[in-house]
Amino acid sequence: MPMRIFTFKNFRIFLLVIILAAVALYSKDQRMVTQGWYKPLNVVIFPINANGSDEVDSYIENLSDKDFTPIDTFIQRESKRYDIVTSTPTNTTLGDKVLNLPPKPPGPSAIPIKIAFWSLQLRWWAMQNTPDGRSNKHRVRVYVIYHEVQHNMALEHSLGLQKGLLGVVHAFASKKQTKQNNIVIAHELLHTVGATDKYDSIGNPVVPDGLAEPDHSPLYPQRRAEIMAGSVASSATNSKMAKSLKRCVLGKKTAFEIGWMSN
Repeated sequence: MPMRIFTFKNFRIFLLVIILAAVALYSKDQRMVTQGWYKPLNVVIFPINANGSDEVDSYIENLSDKDFTPIDTFIQRESKRYDIVTSTPTNTTLGDKVLNLPPKPPGPSAIPIKIAFWSLQLRWWAMQNTPDGRSNKHRVRVYVIYHEVQHNMALEHSLGLQKGLLGVVHAFASKKQTKQNNIVIAHELLHTVGATDKYDSIGNPVVPDGLAEPDHSPLYPQRRAEIMAGSVASSATNSKMAKSLKRCVLGKKTAFEIGWMSN
């Protein structure tokens, strides 16, 4: 029996490859625009209630742009140490509440095609839930999924995608957590413009790029955190999340990755 080449399955794979190629071309152009830093990057925070809690709804209703101002203050402060065109790198504002949860990412052992398909799903979900008529080449959308505060509760992993300029952050709906929530938001925001993680498999900053002061003598304890590590290291094997963005810096490796310095 002759082998059938043009099957429905093959057609679906071919169509997916075409879509991925088109997305890759758009993403490359998007990356060049966002890493130019010739005008402020618009960052919109879209809050989501993780489980429909009245307590979380009340928290979200009381949010304002001012709650996220420290993110812009941090990025502007750090940008002054590097040679970029705009004096105001980001402009962060609060968007409308989103009623639907984004698609869950595949597990760490997922095959590349599943990860690529999930990425497309997330971008489609974003277009459906936060549509507008503007180009997204200079706008980052960060979806912050707020949870009730529970003792010893571990939140799901947050993420930031450079392809699509999308971030998904899991955070606690508590004023006491606002400062640390902003660290996570800033971290994922920087992922969307090219920054990579700078912590090891157990969460400690890697040396030297994950340290705020890699030339400090003695090396430990560190006094501040590199934003893409997020933790202040007291030793090579111990670290603690920074209390606020005031205790964070943006290191040279991160600055290079996001286009703030050439080498």
